[in-house]
Amino acid sequence: MQIQSVPSQNNLHLSEEILVISTSNLFSKINPWQGINQVNFDEVSKFIQKSGHFMPRAHAETNFAYKQIIPYLLFAFDQKLFVMQRKSNASEQRLANKFSLGIGGHIRQEDIENNNVFDWAKREFEEEVNYQGSMKAIPIGILNDDSSDVGKVHIGIIWLISGNSDQISIKNEHKSGILMSLDECKKIYSNMENWSKICLDFLLQNTELMK
Repeated sequence: MQIQSVPSQNNLHLSEEILVISTSNLFSKINPWQGINQVNFDEVSKFIQKSGHFMPRAHAETNFAYKQIIPYLLFAFDQKLFVMQRKSNASEQRLANKFSLGIGGHIRQEDIENNNVFDWAKREFEEEVNYQGSMKAIPIGILNDDSSDVGKVHIGIIWLISGNSDQISIKNEHKSGILMSLDECKKIYSNMENWSKICLDFLLQNTELMK
């Protein structure tokens, strides 16, 4: 995989280099959209491998010219979703205390051992949660949300992870995690981060995926 580093600007903090893609490049290949786009994952993987760059996170967080690539895995067991709540001191302060359905995070250079995007996502999953059981991954689509400053600098690669066990718990970044039915999720909808709202709306319209 040939990914080049983007130089830092104005002596920005260089503690974490993360994978990004040019927003203009992305939307030159796929027409702009809001929400989940059910695209071909193989094509997306090849596109990321060809066009991705590494950039200091401090630069990327406020640079609307780039989208940070975020694997975002939804875990389901027995028609329930794993729901987490971010810490008040979470690394992404714009999402502090929000409920989240997505397990995952930024892709760093050390995360990439091969060209399989799901392997990158699985590594993020294993970093964030303890899980005992088998699982099946269902590709959902690519999530774009330009309704907020957070969304404008991120792009989500969404999978539904169907597990055969409820033995799942948080390692880091979140202070709590619990399995909840779709109806229970709807009750906390107003305090969910935007991406989780979009994913929940999608699953409510495609409940067969939860079976």
